[in-house]
Amino acid sequence: MPRRVEKTHNQKRLKLIRRALRNRATPAEARLWRYLSRRRLEGRKFRRQHSIGPYVVDFYCPSEQLAVELDGEPHRNPMRREYDEEREAYLRREGISIVRFENRKVFENLAFVLQRIASFFGP
Repeated sequence: MPRRVEKTHNQKRLKLIRRALRNRATPAEARLWRYLSRRRLEGRKFRRQHSIGPYVVDFYCPSEQLAVELDGEPHRNPMRREYDEEREAYLRREGISIVRFENRKVFENLAFVLQRIASFFGP
């Protein structure tokens, strides 16, 4: 009997969490999404609040295996930083690159944020 391989992306058990996160997007997430949705950034498709294994990333570009994370005040907490480090280690083991920005950067220098994200794109 073949071994069943567990799906790691968008597991059903995290669906309600993903939906709640989309419905409670921060202003920075909502603003960045306007520039990432509908293939607006160099034709790349992004998903919002996408789960990979037990974690949910803010934005994910499947073709580039790139996670984009926006960090607000809660990420400054030492316990949260430890969680973020574990999460990043897991994502990297899955072959996913991660780029992080503070929320304020989306408002202060959106062009830089978009350029930095695009710098991860292959040819």
